[in-house]
Amino acid sequence: MNSHRSKFECTECHKYCQGSRALAVHMRSHSGEKPFECTVCGKRFSTSGEVVQHSRIHSGDKPYKCHMCDKAFRQSAHLNRHLRVHTGDRPYKCSLCDKSFSQSSGLRTHKRLVHSNRRPYQCPFCGKMFKTNDKMKFHVRIHSHTKRYSCRHCLDRFVRSDQLKRHLLVSHNEGTWLVCNICHKKFVKSANLMEHIRRHDVVKPYVCSDCPKCFYTVREWKAHQMVHTEYKQFCCFLCNKSFKYKNYVKKHFKRCSDILGFSSV
Repeated sequence: MNSHRSKFECTECHKYCQGSRALAVHMRSHSGEKPFECTVCGKRFSTSGEVVQHSRIHSGDKPYKCHMCDKAFRQSAHLNRHLRVHTGDRPYKCSLCDKSFSQSSGLRTHKRLVHSNRRPYQCPFCGKMFKTNDKMKFHVRIHSHTKRYSCRHCLDRFVRSDQLKRHLLVSHNEGTWLVCNICHKKFVKSANLMEHIRRHDVVKPYVCSDCPKCFYTVREWKAHQMVHTEYKQFCCFLCNKSFKYKNYVKKHFKRCSDILGFSSV
C-alpha cells in the first residue's frame, strides 16, 4: 500500500483524503463535530465554507446571477438548478419508466412513491409497515398521545419536546427565543426560523420538475409533488382507505373511528 495514501486514510470508513486538512474535515462526518458557528443565529457547521454559504441568508448576498432573467442565488448549485427552468433540461431519468426530472431529488421521490413497495418501518402497536420513519412516527400518534414531557415549574405536560420548550419560554420566561433579524418574529426551533427567513426572499429555490411552480421549503415542494401522481401514501388502518394527503386521512380517521366505535385518543 502507498504509505502516503495510508497516512491520510480515515480509520472509520477507510476513505483516502488528499491531505491532513481534508482528513480532519472528513473525520467530522463521523464525530459530528461542528466547530464553525454563525455569528447571527448560532447555527453550527462542520466547515468554514458552509458558514459562508449560510451567512448569505442573513446578509442577502447573492453572487450567482442568472444570465436569462433577473434572478440571483446564494449558491452556484441553486443557480444551476434554476437554469433548467429556462432550458427545460431533465437529466435525471427513471430507469423503470419514461419519466425524467430536472432534479435528482425529484427522481428519488418518484421512485420511492411510484415504483418502490419497500416499507422497512413497522408500527410497534399494530405492526403496520411504512416507507419512511416520519410516516411511521405520525401513525403511532393514532395509538397514543402520551404526554412524556413535563414542566418543572407547573403541572403542564406535553407530547413533544418543542411544545415544552415553547411553554417554558412563554409561561416561565426560561430559555432563549430565536429572533428573525429582519422582522424580529420569534421562534423556538432553528429550522422554523430558517424557513421563515426564506420567506423574506423573493427567490423560491425548490422547483417542481413537472410544472413551473417554485417553493420556499422542501416540505412544501414534496407536498406539491402529490399533485402530479395518483399514488395515495396515507392509509386509514381501520378501513384501509387510502388518501394522497396527511390532513385528509386525519379527518377521515376521526370520522371512521366514531362510526366503528373506536376512541381516537
